[in-house]
Amino acid sequence: MDPNYQNKSVIAKGISGDAASGRVFSTEMKDVSPLLARVDKLNQLGIALSAERDTKKLLENILLGAKDLTNADAGTMYTRTDQNTLKFEIIRTDSLKIAMGGTTGVEIKFPPLPLYKDNGEPNLQMIAAAAALQEITINIPDAYEAEGFDFSGTKKFDQMTGYRSQSFLTVPLKNHENEIIGVLQLINAKDFETGAIRAFTASDQELAQSLASQAAISMTNQRLIEDLKKLFESFIRAIANAIDDKSPYTGGHCERVPVLSEMLARAAKRSMVGELKDYNPTEEEIYELRIAAWMHDCGKVVTPEYVVDKSTKLQTIYDRIHSVNARFDVLKRDAEVAFLRQKIAAMEQGDPSRIPELEEEYKKSILKIQDDQKFVQASNIGGEFMTQERKNRIKEIGARQWVNSDGETVNFLTDDEIKNLCISKGTLTDEEREVINHHVVATKNMLRTLPFPKHLRRVPEMAGAHHETMNGKGYPDGLTREQMSIGARIMAIADVFEALTASDRPYKPSKSLSESLKILGFMKKDQHIDPDLFKVFIDEQVYLEYAQSYLDPKQIDDIQPKKIPGYEP
Repeated sequence: MDPNYQNKSVIAKGISGDAASGRVFSTEMKDVSPLLARVDKLNQLGIALSAERDTKKLLENILLGAKDLTNADAGTMYTRTDQNTLKFEIIRTDSLKIAMGGTTGVEIKFPPLPLYKDNGEPNLQMIAAAAALQEITINIPDAYEAEGFDFSGTKKFDQMTGYRSQSFLTVPLKNHENEIIGVLQLINAKDFETGAIRAFTASDQELAQSLASQAAISMTNQRLIEDLKKLFESFIRAIANAIDDKSPYTGGHCERVPVLSEMLARAAKRSMVGELKDYNPTEEEIYELRIAAWMHDCGKVVTPEYVVDKSTKLQTIYDRIHSVNARFDVLKRDAEVAFLRQKIAAMEQGDPSRIPELEEEYKKSILKIQDDQKFVQASNIGGEFMTQERKNRIKEIGARQWVNSDGETVNFLTDDEIKNLCISKGTLTDEEREVINHHVVATKNMLRTLPFPKHLRRVPEMAGAHHETMNGKGYPDGLTREQMSIGARIMAIADVFEALTASDRPYKPSKSLSESLKILGFMKKDQHIDPDLFKVFIDEQVYLEYAQSYLDPKQIDDIQPKKIPGYEP
């Protein structure tokens, strides 16, 4: 703050020389006790402003505090925008019962005040703009007698309302970089004893300027905090989006899980189910959960794409089903060649009666090859469960002999192809699933290295436990329900439900609401997910709130809660 800032002021005609000099402890105050009380109030305001974290409340407290200190009837708080305008933030007029902006919920529809005219000249006719541009406090005893300012709008307002705008005290707010960040304007100071409208005194002005100085510091700190918060959130979203972009099959997962987590957290906050009756997260704690949800899959940056994107069992760099199909084509060709040779031999031997039998055998052989090919193609698609009978058939097909391009007689399927085609569920082998599961360990390791502030200290725990289960059979640490925070348990449900209903997974089509809730119900019965949160998820219809915004309407079918496994109304 400029040390001479508080002494820079313009006093319009009507203020005495003593007042203009800015000497607070002058003969205008015969009793210093009221002034000391106001100074004490100023100190208390400064402490309160430094502790406020909500921007709207901060701006509102600045204006209300200034009105209280100077006993002003009305006032306006402006902030400077990047477009060189002054935006109306808070408006108060006690005698007209006008309260707009801030925490009132009443929108201020007035256009911002331009600091410069269309031709580029400074807008010095508007008192608030002039105070900002000239970086001076402007004290006007009576607007109707003031010269050099345009009060036509003020006079029009007075005509419409019957108000009489008289004294104005307009104070610019300057930050640590010597930049004007706002303007505080007070209107119609009232006599502390009689309530009569009076001019703003020198003591009023110095108190307002002192408050403006403290307010500017608080506003700057608040803005720096908000800017850092925006940078932090943007960085987190950039990482999450990079993870989603890494695979076309998980796009949007990192964005949808935070939304669903917050929906469930707010529903749990309203609930009285089980231990959730004591769950009452603050907005700061819900923000912490949201950040954890954004970061829950950050460890996937180390997961190879060929595993994340494995849409079929035989997929590596490419889907090896194409190579297998080529082998089946070779089998068909070989069968045809063998048939034709046998047919020619029968004709040369003068035994054409064998030809119909040969043709029948050839057709059966081709049908068998085609049937096996369709079976292998179907087995290549990841499903919910593959029976042992189907696995045995894959092994039988794999053991068939054929002659490859090098003239070698080998098994029709390699050991690795048989292993992949016999995957019981999904498209991943045990080794590949370990690679996928390692992303949680990587997530925990990454987040533990970050110096999270106190209000985000639980982010690593919540993000790193979203694959744990209530019965201790999850991963990576095998935690039980009692060892997990409610936030981690919320994320576990959000992660599962998003995956079940997602339309971008490589190994399965998206499921309907009823199918997804059925699976979720079985997971509750198997002690995989939290029973209290599962009940809230159904009771509060969190699933429907999410579905209406993020699912295809075709997925939203009829839900009968009583038929959901594990649900107890």
